[in-house]
Amino acid sequence: MESAAVARGYYDALDTHEYERLRSLLAPAFVQHRPDRRFEGRDRFIQFMREERPDTETDHVVEQLFSKPDGEVAVEGRLLAADGTEITVFVDVFSIEGGAIQELRTYTGTVDRD
Repeated sequence: MESAAVARGYYDALDTHEYERLRSLLAPAFVQHRPDRRFEGRDRFIQFMREERPDTETDHVVEQLFSKPDGEVAVEGRLLAADGTEITVFVDVFSIEGGAIQELRTYTGTVDRD
């Protein structure tokens, strides 16, 4: 599977609560680095997304996606609540090998749109 499709599949699986599909996209030793925490291991990450995240009814809107031949993908987007309210903007940088996400670095913040 092309790296850009893997990244898009990641957001789709999160937003539709397809955790087995999400599992299939992540390497067993998957690591996510976020401003507020770090997840080590695919199972721990999926447990958090399924059982612990504060808001499960969200939508990841991909604004731009940049893909390199080496499997690195950068995604700029917005995270929306169920009512369409913007929760945050984000940039995710994926390291993908063999069709599986090995590492994900997530950067979040706000954008002044004036």
